[in-house]
Amino acid sequence: MIPMEPSKGEEADAGKVNFAAPRPFATAFKSDLKETLFPDDPFHDFTGKTLPVKAKKAVQYFVPVFQWLPVYNRKLFMYDLLAGITIASLAIPQGISYAKLANIPPVIGLYSSFVPPLIYAIFGNSKHLAVGTVASSSLIIADAIEKKVHEADNPQLYLNLIFTATLISGVIQLILGVFRLGILVDFLSHSTITGFMGGTATIICLQQLKGIFGLKHFTTHTDVVSVTSAIFKYKHEV
Repeated sequence: MIPMEPSKGEEADAGKVNFAAPRPFATAFKSDLKETLFPDDPFHDFTGKTLPVKAKKAVQYFVPVFQWLPVYNRKLFMYDLLAGITIASLAIPQGISYAKLANIPPVIGLYSSFVPPLIYAIFGNSKHLAVGTVASSSLIIADAIEKKVHEADNPQLYLNLIFTATLISGVIQLILGVFRLGILVDFLSHSTITGFMGGTATIICLQQLKGIFGLKHFTTHTDVVSVTSAIFKYKHEV
């Protein structure tokens, strides 16, 4: 069987690229906005549902505890109990140590260990996310507050400023969550994150020199020069 050669018209059509019809600006903007803010498409199954069903699904999406609590059983409780005991053995001493880094009473560190996970259990839905304070935040907030008032001079004012800074941070995080601005993290490069983690580790190691050398006096600053100067200044306390 002899194959037929394509005609000149068919050859011309084969060399063309078919482009989709351009979408209107409003349609393209709506699609891009939905892909950016709602990549998980939480409202995909709202079509054809009654208003009460839509309201129920919306509440379950924004407050996930209403989604998993009705199907919670004894087996899941045993797993959660084991995980809770395991994490508590780490979170309790960790919370106390972070409170010492921020120069606040250890009991506040204990509050920060169980209150955030308790709230996240109601409004969060990730099973692999650690919720709580971190050493870098404790050091940074202590360094920022002590530029205004020293903990030894006015403990109550120092503590009030810590609470105020924490409240403002919480409000900012709430706004970021409501407007789903977690996408901003996608613009951080791997080098930035690695540098932040390395710098945090360095700061924590430097702050532990006070306990290692048994110093009673130490600097509140976190840079290498200030820490090194403090060690030589109070070397008689070693």
